[in-house]
Amino acid sequence: MNDNIIHWNVDPEIFVIADTFPLRYYGLSWMLGLFLAYYIIQRIYKKEAVPLENLDQLATYIFVGGLLGARLGHCFFYEPDYYFSHLLEVLLPIRDVNGAYEFTGFQGLASHGGTFGALIAIFYYWRKTKTNLLWVLDRVAIGAAVTAALIRLGNLMNSEIYGKPTDGTWGFVFERDDMLPRHPTQLYEAISYLLIFVLLYYMYRSKKIKNRHGLFIGTFFILLYSARFIIEFYKENQVDFENEMTLNMGQWLSIPFILFGIFLVFWKESPFHKLFNNSSK
Repeated sequence: MNDNIIHWNVDPEIFVIADTFPLRYYGLSWMLGLFLAYYIIQRIYKKEAVPLENLDQLATYIFVGGLLGARLGHCFFYEPDYYFSHLLEVLLPIRDVNGAYEFTGFQGLASHGGTFGALIAIFYYWRKTKTNLLWVLDRVAIGAAVTAALIRLGNLMNSEIYGKPTDGTWGFVFERDDMLPRHPTQLYEAISYLLIFVLLYYMYRSKKIKNRHGLFIGTFFILLYSARFIIEFYKENQVDFENEMTLNMGQWLSIPFILFGIFLVFWKESPFHKLFNNSSK
């Protein structure tokens, strides 16, 4: 037995409530990630003397927009054929099992859709409160990196979104699927996202660049989705139709975010910055 290979066989369910509703590590990771992001951003708000009631409103919008976007993103990017014929299951945590609906939780959330949904929520918040949009995006980006890392750890606990087989000298054996040593791509992503958080927080502590609006969210998009793009080369495709694609769905969906990040970082005199950088906090 190779000591460098980890055999992974964790039960995704922590326990079942009333013999019906399972509490899963994945859901717990989501909630913990959101809580930590809220805590980090709350500290930033207090440091900059911004009223916390504004943060509570923003957090509610992001939670709803991010969850809805993540769900819709999975359903229509990865399994459109199934969900177009099972529309009820798109927004309800149920699944048709042999003609009867069973509670399953939301089995399928796409991070790209979640990001897009959160952006729409923040845009709505900006329109409603006239808060400086880029200032908000920059602060949210710092906390979002932690949330992304926790979600990937939830994927690890689910034994899902794992990598391609390794050469057999190291890796994780996800025993719930097969006995092949594989790249633990969930850990690759989680570690990458935590490093991005550390970098963004270090940048925030620098007085020289702290108020360069758009820099933090731009850096977040460039680094996080570049990491995602690269790690996808080591990851198993999520759905069969990706096998016929030059780049998989995750990579194609990452490219617009990377380009948008470059735009935010390097085009600081663009009309976008001038339009959204004139409101107050």
